[in-house]
Amino acid sequence: MRRDMLGCKDEQKINRFLQEALTGFLGLADGGEPYVVPLNFVWWNGCVYVHGAEEGRKIDIIQRNPRVCFTVSEHIGTMVHPVPAKTSTAYMSVMLFGKAEIVSDLDEATDALRQLLGKYVPGYFHRPLSQQHVASYRSSMGSAAVVIKIIPDLITAKEKPLEEDRRFYKGRTVRDDIGRIF
Repeated sequence: MRRDMLGCKDEQKINRFLQEALTGFLGLADGGEPYVVPLNFVWWNGCVYVHGAEEGRKIDIIQRNPRVCFTVSEHIGTMVHPVPAKTSTAYMSVMLFGKAEIVSDLDEATDALRQLLGKYVPGYFHRPLSQQHVASYRSSMGSAAVVIKIIPDLITAKEKPLEEDRRFYKGRTVRDDIGRIF
């Protein structure tokens, strides 16, 4: 990390961020070409879980090269300053480097999918997702669903907290801030 002062080492904060963030980006190496896919995900038991079709480019790449990077980033706000170069962004981001694997254990796959449903549609279903549904599901294109587990061996996090008095809002102009000391 180039700017160590922005590094976040607070494991509770990192875990909470990963539990609450909605979209992650799975980075794969397809030979000499990068391939990045935005995905819904769940952070559970120290791993990232995603799901998708059992066939396709993502699965093909993972089978050839299971090394991945999974990135989650959230924009918290833009901070203004009368000096343009001091205008900045408040954010939090986490990068996980590790190995992706297809979850073959039906219990683990079902539990991971239950976690995903609990995250994205909490309380919607009156019964937990059944193993039979997971085992027999086929998409409209005939593909089974798979669960992919990303096991991190390195996690880095960066954050720049929001300075509330500098938060940009629609209608705020530099004239509002000239003479103010930040």
